[in-house]
Amino acid sequence: METVALSASSRELRGKKVKTIRANGEIPGVIYGHGIESLPISVEKVALKKAYAKAGSGTLVDLTIGEAKPIKVLFHEPQFHYLNSEPIHFDLYAVKMDEEIETTIPIVFVGISPAVDELEGNFIANTDELTIRCLPANLIPNVEVDISILKTFDDQIRVTDLNIPETIKIENDPEEVVALVTAPRSEEELETELAEDKAAEVAAVGALAEEPVSEESTESTEPVDEEKK
Repeated sequence: METVALSASSRELRGKKVKTIRANGEIPGVIYGHGIESLPISVEKVALKKAYAKAGSGTLVDLTIGEAKPIKVLFHEPQFHYLNSEPIHFDLYAVKMDEEIETTIPIVFVGISPAVDELEGNFIANTDELTIRCLPANLIPNVEVDISILKTFDDQIRVTDLNIPETIKIENDPEEVVALVTAPRSEEELETELAEDKAAEVAAVGALAEEPVSEESTESTEPVDEEKK
């Protein structure tokens, strides 16, 4: 299967000192795995973003640390800044090609649902990824789900309906609903929902206004200067 190449450097800076690494355009990370010692590393940020965008968590990455021989790894739960979505830390899991691994792969919805296109229903995706187990060589980057079979509001796509190679085991519940289409809401339902939201907002504001003020919050916490009394 396709692999992605990534170069890294071992690092000594840890804890709060990793801010220096980020300031230099690199992202701190850790590589670990069965039978190997955890090793702190750093990767150039642009290269890391490109590699993760291409590999995700379901494609093997050929990682080269310094002048060492490349090793096969998988991205595992990289961390992103909550405001700008920039990477701030990442983990890489070193795999053995003869041992099964467990990871997640994204679900890609394709096609057009008649229940949406013709009946004006609302498409609902209950999950956007699958947890799988397989040998590293049998990994697939994603699973495509054709939603054109959703022709009525009674139709559903379950995990057991997905077309997955026999070399891959799905860890999700086979009866888990992946996608469906719900009937469009009437004007009355929309108005009722809007009214309920407004009432809840007014109630919340009223409760906040009636909340008693703590006496402690009105007392000064500054020490008293006895000489000024």
